[in-house]
Amino acid sequence: MLSETQQRSPTEIDPLPPELESSQGKLVYLFLESTGGATVTDLHRSLGMQKMAILSVLEALSAQGLVERTGTEYAPVAAN
Repeated sequence: MLSETQQRSPTEIDPLPPELESSQGKLVYLFLESTGGATVTDLHRSLGMQKMAILSVLEALSAQGLVERTGTEYAPVAAN
């Protein structure tokens, strides 16, 4: 995860992938994109979403190839 001094400015965030349809999916993806990665607990605390909902969203994003899991942290897949 990026530290506060390393976080990217909003102008550096890539456009949302067109396959993102749900508002929760967009919210989680944007959070991961802006922070560089997060755990389910980080997402729960920051976004106020239920952990089960977060896990469902992360599963869908992973299946679409948009995020990847390393240990307990999820991060957006780098664009090619």
